[in-house]
Amino acid sequence: MDVSQKLQIVAASARFDICGHDAARSMQLANRDPHRFIYRSTLPGGGCTSLFKVLQTNVCTNDCAYCVNQVGRDRPRAYFQPHELAGLFMELHRKRLVRGLFLSSGVAGSPSRTMQEMIDTVEILRQRHEFKGYVHLKMMPGAGYDCIEAACRVANRVSINMEAPTAHHLARLSSRKNLYDGIVERMRWANQVMSTHEGLVPSGQTTQFVVGAAGETDRDILRTTGALYREIGLRRVYFSAFQPMIDSPLEGRSPTPPMREHRLYQAEWLLRVYGFSSHELDLALSDKGDLSLAKDPKMMIARRQPWLFPVDVNQAGYEELLRVPGIGPISAGRIMEARTEHSISSLEQLRKMGVVAKRAGSFIWFRGASAHERQMCFLQEVDDEPGEAPSLAGVLR
Repeated sequence: MDVSQKLQIVAASARFDICGHDAARSMQLANRDPHRFIYRSTLPGGGCTSLFKVLQTNVCTNDCAYCVNQVGRDRPRAYFQPHELAGLFMELHRKRLVRGLFLSSGVAGSPSRTMQEMIDTVEILRQRHEFKGYVHLKMMPGAGYDCIEAACRVANRVSINMEAPTAHHLARLSSRKNLYDGIVERMRWANQVMSTHEGLVPSGQTTQFVVGAAGETDRDILRTTGALYREIGLRRVYFSAFQPMIDSPLEGRSPTPPMREHRLYQAEWLLRVYGFSSHELDLALSDKGDLSLAKDPKMMIARRQPWLFPVDVNQAGYEELLRVPGIGPISAGRIMEARTEHSISSLEQLRKMGVVAKRAGSFIWFRGASAHERQMCFLQEVDDEPGEAPSLAGVLR
């Protein structure tokens, strides 16, 4: 099997490992794209870059019920030698097709042996080819400490996928993975290495959940997400809506609606960027523990705390402004800055600062706002527009 044949096989398997927004759409585009190994990744400061997204191998001894590469599934398998994969990446990089590498793998044999092959690939890029660009390197569940430390020394970002929010839910998906010892412990090791050696892994550590595969609720996912941010210092948590695979144990299960993935990203944004507490997020959940597919979680939280509103935009603090639907960190900062020079007296002023007035109008107050103007804002509210603490050991059970 030549390198191009191997690439087609592993690229088809790699597309399900998503570390970015809108996973369902990304997979649809990958299915249609002949260069499906090129992944458009959004940058933290805006814009995007092209990553070579590939597996070291799609051979795997794990039995994850949601995964296209699960053991025993009849599909073509391929494996890259480290020098092959490094050479292939550099060829694509010289042609300016890709700017960075996103390297994952199935677990072929022992996790440490597989991960060492991945590390060898990146070390060849760094040392032989003097590649200084971006590398996102996956850590294998169950890999040894030496492998985790080595990964942190060569990669810009590391990650290990939890896939399910609790040990109970992961057991429904795999009989061979251990959430505590095999996954969370590796996260802690990576965090320890980063804390001890300043400058390593500048883009931080992330993880991913497969949403809807194990019957988990949004409350389960969000509580674990909050605990991971507090206790392990993860940079990001990503969500991938479950899509059933033909000839898999979950073949007959309905796919997860992409909107559920979207709502989780909105709620996670409130938790990570806006500083909402887990208790506040609970206000957006139904009695069954799920977010509404029809309503924005920030809007639901605001409506369930009517005693907090309307907020006086000329007097409210930054944290109070962030609780207003339609006001995000940037627009809240602009409001605070503008108030040092003049008072705010119109919705048009707020619109120019980036406030979504039709969402914020019925939750704010300022001198000069007419009752009619605020009522029109209330009537124009749109629920389905994107909006901007228990311990980890406790939530993982």
